[in-house]
Amino acid sequence: MNDEVGINLKDGSFSWPWKVSPKSVDYNGHMNDAEYGRIFSRTLDRWIDALGLDERGKADYQYTFFTLEAHICYLKEVNEGEAITVFPQVIDRDEKRIHLIMIMKNGEKERVATSEQMVMGMDKETNRPAPFPRPMQESLQEYHRAQQDLATPEEVGRKIGIRKK
Repeated sequence: MNDEVGINLKDGSFSWPWKVSPKSVDYNGHMNDAEYGRIFSRTLDRWIDALGLDERGKADYQYTFFTLEAHICYLKEVNEGEAITVFPQVIDRDEKRIHLIMIMKNGEKERVATSEQMVMGMDKETNRPAPFPRPMQESLQEYHRAQQDLATPEEVGRKIGIRKK
């Protein structure tokens, strides 16, 4: 894992590079499925920090986020030592929720996994949903606006099930 985080509100990009550690690899020789979830979760935390709601902001505003739903698609194996990057793409949002998909890519820029998520902002004092604090709302609006021309990934809204022949 690398702690170099970068966000650009003008072009709607964010990056947080990772490197697959030996303890993340399972008996099949590739990254364990639980590790994908951990990486997506940590990336979401860092992305929210970069949007202006870091630890201090969470304390000042008494505000946090809850993940309401998540759906991971495993598209390609990721092996020990491999470099990966996760990119959050906002699909939709309102004053207190974000529907996003995080796209994990390997060093060759191939998509290796996605995590579609619905997250909600929460007032820590009432433990109830609440609108985003103003600075984060503005950053999120700018980030989302910059992504308006991006295609919606095919995994968005995907349903799990056994296909009938």
